[in-house]
Amino acid sequence: MDTTNKVKEQEKFIEKIQEINQNKQLKYNILTMGCQLNENDSEKLCGMLEKMGYTKTENPKEADLCLFNTCCVRENAEDKLFGKLGELKRVKEQRGAIIAIGGCMMQEKHITDKIKESYPFVDVIFGTHTLYRFPEDLYKALVEKKKQEDILDIDGEIFENLPIKRDSNIKASVTIMNGCNNFCTYCIVPYVRGRERSREPRAIIEEVKELASGGYKEITLLGQNVNSYLRVEKEKNIEFEQYEGVNSFATLLRAINKINGIERIRFVSPHPKDFTDDVIEAIADCDKVCKLIHLPLQSGNTKVLKEMNRRYTKEQYLNLVEKMKNKIPNLTLSTDIIVGFPGETDEEFEDTLDVVNKVKFEQVYMFIYSRRVGTPGDKMKEQIPEEIKHKRFDKLKALVESQIEENNQKYVGTIQKVLVEGKSKNNENMLTGRTDSNKVVIFEGDTSLINKIIDLKIISEHMWYLKGKYE
Repeated sequence: MDTTNKVKEQEKFIEKIQEINQNKQLKYNILTMGCQLNENDSEKLCGMLEKMGYTKTENPKEADLCLFNTCCVRENAEDKLFGKLGELKRVKEQRGAIIAIGGCMMQEKHITDKIKESYPFVDVIFGTHTLYRFPEDLYKALVEKKKQEDILDIDGEIFENLPIKRDSNIKASVTIMNGCNNFCTYCIVPYVRGRERSREPRAIIEEVKELASGGYKEITLLGQNVNSYLRVEKEKNIEFEQYEGVNSFATLLRAINKINGIERIRFVSPHPKDFTDDVIEAIADCDKVCKLIHLPLQSGNTKVLKEMNRRYTKEQYLNLVEKMKNKIPNLTLSTDIIVGFPGETDEEFEDTLDVVNKVKFEQVYMFIYSRRVGTPGDKMKEQIPEEIKHKRFDKLKALVESQIEENNQKYVGTIQKVLVEGKSKNNENMLTGRTDSNKVVIFEGDTSLINKIIDLKIISEHMWYLKGKYE
């Protein structure tokens, strides 16, 4: 569906706010929680705000507008939001700052009800499907002095050509689809981001080409389930314009691989059940696609996986890993693991440790299961006591950390291509960058190397980073 007119309507509100803000030197502060999709949404919100005449500040106490882009995947995100809102009450009283909250958490009624009851000073609440209408909501809050609540429970549309202010001038994320159809029983995402909707191939390719012409070297393709790109549209017989042969995720990778200027392509997150042979072949064939693949495991036990509605078994996962290792040279893998899912026994948890032992992941993102209101997992009996969850988490963490040194040792003495991102945050005299496999490398070098991909010799490993030498 063409949303051009809706975007143009919002441009009018951006212009109106820009007139109101003229010569006022107003500042905004934004706090982003959650995944890279949220970060990409925040870049669009920042783009809108800067066109309205606001400039960014990292200090909320000096902001004229404070914006939260929320996540609801884990409970600690709620605690963080409510804590920050409490701190901002004084900023509201002293500066009259506008307080706006958007993102996934706002799609949950019990959260918005609590905000309206306990934090009545919040001016704007908007959801994941109405982000594009933020200029209009803000204008009404500024001019009409009325609280704005703009949330849709239906699936949103895909909006192109929204303003965007990217955090980096060398790495960029590009959303290729929104929503999720998987309904894993622990996950709230399908309920707050809606069903899968893919962007048109032309829009994605043109955005990447524009990034390449702007000097960007690395892009990350984003979606809740990227390797099902265009699947729903095919099932519903929704026809997109044929553009550069793109009709699947595999062909999208191949098309982007041909774009001059882009030197690295990453993607998150794929689903193991949708990792088809054509995708594996595209990764192997495309020289720009990084060979670190994120392959979420969640649990290593087949019974727990079934309860999670993951739709693969332990054996199918391990067979997929073996197939990928055989077909993709220099493959490394990262993963997500949830500890303490309802009903998980000690023996079933041992299966997860077994998979970690066998695969030897490059990176493991570990999470203690967090109950989410509205998901099947929240209603399951046999919720695991927190003490047991933490013991299992510590056991998994110890195993993962014991493998890190072994994984890191394979880099020592090798030459790695490193995308230099800037000065190290911990040492102004060192530069930092990342390998194809996303390992952090620090080294001594001239600032002229920033934003370039260079060859570095790895001279030592230090658990969470490598040290390199530029020759």
